Amino acid sequence: MAQALHQSTITSLPLLGRGKVRDMYAVGDDKLLIVASDRISAFDVILDDPIPGKGQVLTELTEFWLNKLSHVLPNHSTGVAPEDVVTADERAQVEGRAVVVKRLKPILVEAVARGYLIGSGWKDYQATGSVCGVTLPTGLKQASRLPEPIFTPAAKAEFGTHDENVDFEHVVKEVGPELAEQIRTVTLRLYDEAARYAAGKGIIIADTKFEFGLDDQGQLHLMDEVLTPDSSRFWPASDYAEGISPPSFDKQFVRDWLETQTWDKTPPAPRLPADVLEKTTAKYREALTRLTAA
Repeated sequence: MAQALHQSTITSLPLLGRGKVRDMYAVGDDKLLIVASDRISAFDVILDDPIPGKGQVLTELTEFWLNKLSHVLPNHSTGVAPEDVVTADERAQVEGRAVVVKRLKPILVEAVARGYLIGSGWKDYQATGSVCGVTLPTGLKQASRLPEPIFTPAAKAEFGTHDENVDFEHVVKEVGPELAEQIRTVTLRLYDEAARYAAGKGIIIADTKFEFGLDDQGQLHLMDEVLTPDSSRFWPASDYAEGISPPSFDKQFVRDWLETQTWDKTPPAPRLPADVLEKTTAKYREALTRLTAA
């Protein structure tokens, strides 16, 4: 199994912060170095055991989608090689898992597109018959395909807590009606184009979240990770059925194993056995291979 990176230790650039997966460094005043580690979280707890190669998969898949969808919206890419902004002894930490991106003003709303009824959307529908203020037909089941994809934003939560589903009016209050409408329109277009492409590869994109930022001219950009197993639900089309939670290309093995442990879902989490790490690595890599295959 390849050597995993739990946390980058770059000292040649100022560290701005660490998220659940990514470490962020300043590159001058207008760019950022973002390193995708192999950290994995479950139930909002970062586990001590990283998933070898996960950061490379997330980075390669994001770059693939940014290239494929660049005609829809500008994105954070700069074309600067991450190896060129760190010292020689730090290059191994960034090769294949880091990107140098534009420094944008982030929009503090998760832009979520749903094509299927699952996760928190399914819970909301059961309680209210709607998701994020969007009324849906009666009689839908878990994992039902929706009549058409819907925009279901979420308010970004403090670290360690869940994002909160909100309605479109919340986005309007945050960014104004014109930008809110642009975000909704482009979110659904990005989802539609990606879902059509993935369907040809035998993968259903049940839902996904996008993040956006503004440049100095106020132009909307796609940023952060895009259409990865961490930000999306990818289902193998061959295993899809209504009424169940279909298997997915993500950390399903980790969550399933943790659910069998005596654990109160607060740190520290149980240590993951080798077979769970290997199966999870394989799932992430299979998603990458299937989606990017010629």
